Amino acid sequence: MHIAANWLNSYLEPGDLTPAQIEAALIDAGFEIESQEKLPDGDTRFDVAITSNRGDALSLVGLAREAAAKTGRKLKSPGTGGKEKPEPTPVSEDISAAIKLENRVPQACPLFTLRVIRGVKVGPSPSWLVRALESVGQRSINNVVDITNFINFELGNPCHAFDLKKLAGGAIVVREATEGEKLLTLDGKQRVLKAGEIVVADAERAQGLAGIMGGGDSEVSASTTDVALEVATWDPVRVRSAARRLQIRTDASHRYERFVDARTLEQASRRAASLIVEVAGGQLLSGVISAGLKLEAPRFVKLRPTRVSTILGIEVPVSKIQSIFEQLEIKVVPDASDGSLICTIPAFRPDLTREIDLIEEIARQHGLDQIPLAPRLAVSVKRPQDRVRARRELSAVLGGLGFFETVTFSFTRPERAAAFVPAGLTTIGVDDDRRGEEPTLRPSLLTGLLACRKANLDGQVTNPGGIRLYETASVFAKSADANAVEHRSLGLLMDVAVAGKSVSLIEKQDGVRALRGVIETVVTSLGGTKAASTLRFEPAPAISAAFEPGAFAMVHLGETKLGHFGLLAAPAIKSFGLEQPLAGGELLVDALLALYPPRGSITPLPAFPSVERDLSPVVAESTTWADVSRLVQGVGSSNEGKRIESFRFIGTYRGKQLGEGKKSVTLRVVFRDPAKTLRHEEVDPEVNVLMDRMKSDLHAEFRGV
Repeated sequence: MHIAANWLNSYLEPGDLTPAQIEAALIDAGFEIESQEKLPDGDTRFDVAITSNRGDALSLVGLAREAAAKTGRKLKSPGTGGKEKPEPTPVSEDISAAIKLENRVPQACPLFTLRVIRGVKVGPSPSWLVRALESVGQRSINNVVDITNFINFELGNPCHAFDLKKLAGGAIVVREATEGEKLLTLDGKQRVLKAGEIVVADAERAQGLAGIMGGGDSEVSASTTDVALEVATWDPVRVRSAARRLQIRTDASHRYERFVDARTLEQASRRAASLIVEVAGGQLLSGVISAGLKLEAPRFVKLRPTRVSTILGIEVPVSKIQSIFEQLEIKVVPDASDGSLICTIPAFRPDLTREIDLIEEIARQHGLDQIPLAPRLAVSVKRPQDRVRARRELSAVLGGLGFFETVTFSFTRPERAAAFVPAGLTTIGVDDDRRGEEPTLRPSLLTGLLACRKANLDGQVTNPGGIRLYETASVFAKSADANAVEHRSLGLLMDVAVAGKSVSLIEKQDGVRALRGVIETVVTSLGGTKAASTLRFEPAPAISAAFEPGAFAMVHLGETKLGHFGLLAAPAIKSFGLEQPLAGGELLVDALLALYPPRGSITPLPAFPSVERDLSPVVAESTTWADVSRLVQGVGSSNEGKRIESFRFIGTYRGKQLGEGKKSVTLRVVFRDPAKTLRHEEVDPEVNVLMDRMKSDLHAEFRGV
């Protein structure tokens, strides 16, 4: 925001602040001075940084108010050249007969106002107006347009003047643009609009881009005699969206993006009309025509003086608080019932919504240097929360297992996303041209991890044993009832075998088993052996086309569905430009972190040795380890297998001697008796029970038996 010392002083009584005093006052009020420049006429121009919540400070009057509060001066009402001018007397012609106004989008345009001035003479601006605009870096165009720019800088209310005779049908219509509608803007460029963008139009075509820039077809020129003066306010989000898409940055859009309250329009409209009549002549028609929503009632915020003392650590007298608020145009009424202050928030301060906001204003104006520093600051150190410790543990465990953490984009290509979206859900796309070829929110973290794996391939990055990647982030989808579904996941991706090596079916299976081992390690590290004992892997149909059928499993933690993993399907891998076989999975982050801290159970060391037996049943290729595991667990929980202590998978063998569609699964079963040392012959009956059950339930065969 550019301001000039002389222009700022015109709103102060007395208006004698030096540039150094202005700089000190604004800095003390919390505004950063980025630069200052001495102008040829002796004036000083400042470049003041304005935060996004202080739209009121995007005006000379707004910054003058801050300077007045800091220096004890009085803020004067805006006047031409520092002098008050009487408002012109409107002629009797009714404005409603001169122009029609229709606001079809009041939610996007809360208030739109029009005044009409007939018989203006467009020409050069007077010297005071030219000097004022040039002092803030604005060039003079003509007297009518210059006044609209003057009001923009003075009050922070963008204005726009239309040549009334160029408006088809003598009408202004505020509406949404149609897809592909064209608009010639004041900068001479033809803009192609998108449906939903807001325009100010006449009866036939768009004449301005709402809150951003006017149109060239109705601009004020030397031939203009009748002017329609617009002062309006717009939805900040709609303005920002259109401005960013069209890559237009104007003083108007900068202010509207920070919100202009509809209650401030009347003053700006009257002031602009008065100045146009003064510098360009003409007659102001009676009345003002407006359309939009009902003006909001004034906002009230309750302030407790005791709360001020608690927050700031100093006693600020009520009289001082009232004085500060008076300077900031905040009206105060004491509440005798509890000693609080009822504060009426001015329309130009939308950032003041809570008691703490008012306390901040008191601190700013009273002076942060008036708050004493404590000689000693008490510090207490607490151990990190369990959730924080769990995140650290998760990172440490995965790092120890050879995984590298990644942070990837939330967007992907629609065709890639389609393969990863679970059945029953659909993808979510965004209507934003800036997203280019990736307008779809990721339904799975694997899309980003695969893209990262491709980047490593292109960079010729290798790692002994293959590359392993993980990420914790949100995934998105849309349910059948069109509701958005979002949750945080842990995504895991790992090479099945080293790149460049041909991969056999056994190696692929080993890769999936390795990922299962990673999941078991993560659960054990976060939740301990107690949580790990409830971990189950259930073979299931693939939840999406991204996984190979028959090489996919759901992960359960007790009754909780924790996630899934499996071998990625070749088409999904190839869509990322990869050929390397990969295993991947996703787990619910919140469920994992909730396991922490790890819990286990303590059992005494066994008093007697165990007996181990290896079994190698020949089963159908379709038989899974889960099938075998359930059978052994079932026997172990019965009296027939009461001595079975544990069992584990050893390996799988396939060969011609077994026959097509057959495989041999080797498992090691541990037997133990808590009361004595077992003899091998005592274990034989339970081994026979296991073998018989495998023969009957799994149709297993045992070679050599």
